[in-house]
Amino acid sequence: MPPVVGLAVGHGTGAELAEVFTRVLGVLTRDHPTGVTLVRSPRLYHSYHSLCGEGAGEPVATLTREDTDHYEGFCRSLAARGAGVVFRTAVNAQSLYLVRQRLKAVKVDPFAADDGEALLVRDEAQGFYTGTNRHTPSAVTRTMEFSRETTAEVVSYALERARRHWPDGRLGPVVMAYKFHLLDGVFGTWVAELSDRLGARIQLCQPDTVNRDLITHGLADRTVLVAGNEWADIMHVVLLDRFGGERQENRCTENVYLHPDVRGLVEYQTVHGSADDLAGRDLVNPVATVRAAAAVAERHAGCAGAQREVERALARVLDRGVATADLGGAYGTTAVLDALLAELGETGVPPARQPGAVAVTVPGEGR
Repeated sequence: MPPVVGLAVGHGTGAELAEVFTRVLGVLTRDHPTGVTLVRSPRLYHSYHSLCGEGAGEPVATLTREDTDHYEGFCRSLAARGAGVVFRTAVNAQSLYLVRQRLKAVKVDPFAADDGEALLVRDEAQGFYTGTNRHTPSAVTRTMEFSRETTAEVVSYALERARRHWPDGRLGPVVMAYKFHLLDGVFGTWVAELSDRLGARIQLCQPDTVNRDLITHGLADRTVLVAGNEWADIMHVVLLDRFGGERQENRCTENVYLHPDVRGLVEYQTVHGSADDLAGRDLVNPVATVRAAAAVAERHAGCAGAQREVERALARVLDRGVATADLGGAYGTTAVLDALLAELGETGVPPARQPGAVAVTVPGEGR
């Protein structure tokens, strides 16, 4: 049976990036013995900006629920047919986090610096981001929860993933960054129980304590950092800058669902948002989507070496200055993608041409 790959598309630049993903995945899997089955969700999901065009309050809440229910159903249908992965373009955050609450998601981000590695596991299944709203004429009341069961599942998965990431079994500190002082002492009790049950020394810290330690000491090698989204989302760009050496706009990331009905289903996404202001203008940076396609090809379609091959091709393209405006270039999305696919050996792709420029053959280029 061919591997099944899901594709979910949102408003904004979603349609353009879905085309990028589809073309790159097709090239990377062209020699796959059975091919790859791409299953696209029939719904175009809302971005925040497309929702705001519908008004505010209850109209937005209704559309949010509809997107939530549909995307949850799509993920469940993928899991039922044996799919292990879905790529999703940007979708309104409120719908996403309701799905992540229902299906118990975590986001996994490895970081590497000169002095060591770290693994960030973001708790997307509970907390403020997953709450629901109640509207009155002059107030929005948001209700959310933390649970012992979900906390245990998140921490257990973080340790399991860390042991897979570092198979020699040597882990550094396990640090949890949560605003636990707001939870009447019960969260600390749960973590202490988990430490005993899992045989791991877990340091439960306030976010500002973690920040001070990062500034003063950096990250110890092989730190496992389990964090509530209230902190991790804000700090992600800082962690990338200090320890990842990468821009958010170029990065894809991995969400893993832990609910038993869909357990093991992985969702890849770009870190950047829907960029509605760039929609239809051939200006959106395709690098993160290209990397997501490479990760899907290698990890879920059996295309060994796909990520390494794509990184080398990207480096050659960017070294020639073929990049979108946010990376200092003057090329459109399609031109950057065409240049990459030419590097990957797709025939019939025209050379990337800067607006108003003459195509020049550079000695040694394309080897």
